[in-house]
Order: sequence, then C-alpha cells, then structure tokens
Amino acid sequence: MKVLVIGLGGVTNGGKTTLAEKLKKMLPNCDIISQDDFFKPESEVETDERGFKLYDVLDALYMDEMVKSIHNWMNSHTCSAVVTEEPQNTRESVKNTEDVYILIVEGFLLYNYEPLNELWNRRYFLTLPYEECKRRRSTRVYQPADTPGYFDGHVWPMYLKYKNELEENTSNVVYLDGTKPQEELLSCVYSDIIQELKKLREGSK
Repeated sequence: MKVLVIGLGGVTNGGKTTLAEKLKKMLPNCDIISQDDFFKPESEVETDERGFKLYDVLDALYMDEMVKSIHNWMNSHTCSAVVTEEPQNTRESVKNTEDVYILIVEGFLLYNYEPLNELWNRRYFLTLPYEECKRRRSTRVYQPADTPGYFDGHVWPMYLKYKNELEENTSNVVYLDGTKPQEELLSCVYSDIIQELKKLREGSK
C-alpha cells in the first residue's frame, strides 16, 4: 500500500473545507484531517494586551497531536475505500488506484510547522484579497465570536505573517485564487492529484 498526503492550506474562509470535502467524494480511498479539530480550549489560548484571543498562531493548536494523528493514519491506512461520487469521464483516471490511500489535511497553518513539512506529497495554498476575506469572515459565526477589530487586529496580520514566512522558506507550493469558482478550483486540484497518483503507481512498478 502507498499513501499520498495532500496539504490544503491557506487563508481563513478561503474555501479549504468545502474543497477538501468535494475532493474526498471524488478520490479513491480518501480521508480528511482538519486542523480546526486541534485547537486548544479557550482557557489555554493566550490573550494579548488588547484583549484579543490569539487563535491564529501555532501556539493555539495541539500541533504535536495533529502530527501524531497523521502518522497514525499513514500507519493504519484505515478509510472507507469507496469512491462515493465519480464525475463523468474519470473512471479511467481513478482506475488501478485501489492500492493508494489519500489523506487530505486542511487548515490555515499547515506549512509553518517543520514536522508537518516532511509529510506532504503536494501542497496547495488558497489566497483571498483583504476585502473579500473580511466580507466572508463577517458572515461566519465563531465560538468564541470575533470581537470588534479582531480581523484587522489579529486574523489578517497573522495570515500575512505566516504567508510571508511560507513564501520565503518553502517551495513547491501551488497557490490557488480563492475568488475563483469552486468547480474551477476543484477541477484544477483534482487533475493535479490524479497526476500524482499516476506517478506514484508508475514509480512502484
């Protein structure tokens, strides 16, 4: 058995979760791990001098647990092993991939933590311009709720900080424009993953 670990990272409200769930339906033997499941409880998240809870930093997450979960998945290969939805004309594409297991890891801070960077086969990063990101964020309800000024004071600055780190230190990242239609993004990433599957299979012959 072979495994393919796909990172789907990027800006808050960029469409990561939706894209991951659609890919899961189209790809064989595919599971998802979400970084949002590894947030520390509110009581353990630091508060700055402005009263902002610092959620958009690595210290707000149990990153070691996340790495452990990915390793556990890689070691067990447990998944449904069923393609639940197959788009037209892709039967040939996914044929003969039954011996490959795919894990999609989605989250906003995937590529700034060194132990994770050893695991990726492919890395995608969704971007949004400031105004569109702020607009989308304002339509979502969070627990705890965003306080006034939180987006401008914490969320967006941390996104820019980590994105700059990524651009300086990491190569082989595919940047995706989150303003494009979901179906266009889906088609692009799906086609790319299928090529990776083919390379993986050919390399094992």
